[in-house]
Formats: sequence, C-alpha cells, structure tokens
Amino acid sequence: MKSSTQGFVYIATSLDGFIAREDHSIDWLMKYPRDPENKGFENFTAAMDAIVMGRGTFTTICDIYKDTTNPEDIIYKKHIYVISSSLNPTAIPEIFKDKVTVLNMSPQQVMDYLHELGLQKVYVDGGQLVQAFIREGLISEIILTQVPILIGRGKRLFGAIPDDIDLVLVKSETNPQGFVQSRYQLLNK
Repeated sequence: MKSSTQGFVYIATSLDGFIAREDHSIDWLMKYPRDPENKGFENFTAAMDAIVMGRGTFTTICDIYKDTTNPEDIIYKKHIYVISSSLNPTAIPEIFKDKVTVLNMSPQQVMDYLHELGLQKVYVDGGQLVQAFIREGLISEIILTQVPILIGRGKRLFGAIPDDIDLVLVKSETNPQGFVQSRYQLLNK
C-alpha cells in the first residue's frame, strides 16, 4: 500500500536536458548570478516537510558549501534524508551533522518511513533518485527550469520508464536571464 506522502521535484536542466556534466559538475548552472529577488526555491522548500536526495547530489551540495561555517548560509533549511548504501555517516561535514539522516531504502520504503514520521510533502533531488521515484509513481509534481545553454553531454534528468507518464502543465514563465520555468503535475502516478 502506498503512503500518502507525496514527492515533488524542483530542478534545473540545460536546454538539451542535462542536470550535470558527466563529471557531475554543475559549473554551467553556477555561472548564472543568483537573483536575490527570486524566492521561488526558498518558497518551494519552505512548503516541503523534508528533502530526500541521493549520495551524488549530497556530495555536490557538500562541495558547494565546503567553506561555509554559518548554517544560515545553507539554502537547504529542512532535514535532509540521503538515500545511499555507501555514504558513511561519519563522512558528513560538521555543518550538516544535525540536518542529515542516511537511509539505505528503496524509494517506496523511504516514502513509507517519512509518512510514519508524519511528513507529507517531500522534495526529491538528484537525477538517479528522481528517475527512481518517477518510475515508482512517487512524484506528484515537477518544477523544471530550463537554462538557456547547451552542454552537449552529461547526466540526463529523465531516464527509461516502463510506460508513458501524462503530465499537465500548471504554469510556465520566463525570467530576464532567459530561464523558462514550468510546473507540471503527473497524472498517472
């Protein structure tokens, strides 16, 4: 039986559909200055009960914040559940110690576990993890920001799925940098 906990995705891709380079670098995304007026990500995460991400994404996040000593500087304000069979909890940087739990579970087991904790809305982040949650019908909504750059190759956001998944476009908008952000609901989850 599936839990009532819902997964949500908020992610950026290059125009050609990549979330990272082959070496997991997101340097192409980081070159765009962050608009301090745009609170979309902050508002999105504020509405979530927790964050679920894969080990690779967590490692990237740790690299981004490796020189940060002030926890308030970290954009992730919710508890993070890292799904991994290989991440040693002792390897978690000090700044994340109280914000991270490592789980070695399937996507459905994670959602059932979070449901038991009373968590209803979960932000799912990381390419392979997003793909796994989509395949298991655990994603309710995707907010996808397309960045006006072609990087040619890298890690794709979407992978193989057993059946078509119908989506409904809820909203789409652009910003002055040329980003196109679209919000989709997944119908056959």
